[in-house]
Amino acid sequence: MTLSMTLSMVLSMTLSMVLSSPLLLVAGLLVTAALAWAVIVSSRRRAAALAAAGASPANLRTYLGAGLTVAGVGVLAVATAGPAAMVPVPRVSGTVILAMDVSTSMGADDVTPNRLAAAQRAARAFVTAQPASVDIGVVAFERGALTTARPDADHSVALKAIDRLKVTGGTSLGTAILASLTAITGKQVALGRDGAAPDIGYWPSATIVMFTDGQNRAEGQDADVERAAQAAQRAGVHIHTVGVGTTAGTTVEVDGYHLQTSLEEEPLTMIAETTGGAYHPASDAARLDGVADSIDLRLTVSDEPLPLAGALIGLALALLAAGAAVTVLRTGRVI
Repeated sequence: MTLSMTLSMVLSMTLSMVLSSPLLLVAGLLVTAALAWAVIVSSRRRAAALAAAGASPANLRTYLGAGLTVAGVGVLAVATAGPAAMVPVPRVSGTVILAMDVSTSMGADDVTPNRLAAAQRAARAFVTAQPASVDIGVVAFERGALTTARPDADHSVALKAIDRLKVTGGTSLGTAILASLTAITGKQVALGRDGAAPDIGYWPSATIVMFTDGQNRAEGQDADVERAAQAAQRAGVHIHTVGVGTTAGTTVEVDGYHLQTSLEEEPLTMIAETTGGAYHPASDAARLDGVADSIDLRLTVSDEPLPLAGALIGLALALLAAGAAVTVLRTGRVI
């Protein structure tokens, strides 16, 4: 290893690092340069002396010990500056909106103790399983929709909003999607007068998880489900739908009338497929409890510092020890 190779190696290492103490690096490299210069001057004098005496010139092995020592000092100089390499690290992050169906049909007891209570339990488990890097919001929907908790890294806000949910009214899946997109973007999202999906920008790190029995009871003025799903797809927002209830269904009492209600999977499958999400059937409490583990959120890649000082110190000590050993074996002296 030549001195020029050693110095170029040290310099290339420093260019790809983030340093906590650049001044220490400058000081260390100055010491390394001074030591390298001293070795070069000493080598030239020795070569001149050998030439004057008519002896054979020294070969590269003669300078191996000095080269290893200089390399060790150079690496140690980098280590003292507190280097860290910026490493791309994938992690779950972004925004998740839990769209919770609170329509009257969610009071059905074909899932124990009833659809809404089971969905609330599953939603709480989902929130608890998420890291702090995920902002979570809650949207409650029936014929209309209301953001009951804006996206926040404080997951206790979402948990409290989930606990407050009560059954009421009908169901509009389209309105639920648009309200969730509103919560993600922070601005009102609605379909155009001709039903065209709005352009709301691109939100690739956002996800909507919709807990519902899929019974879409939208009236004429309610948003069209397919167009709303297309709006989410254009924005890069995935929607995972969780079907709560059984296809056999049961009856619920509404204003003194007993109405048949059952899980409708078709619209939930369409929403998930349109937006790149997945449909998760949950016909009983046990399957609902496992929803948190079955929903894959987005992985984003961010650069995070990886401390290198410890590894570099170890390398420097190894080089210094090797340099000393070579010098001792060749000359019988440490220096």
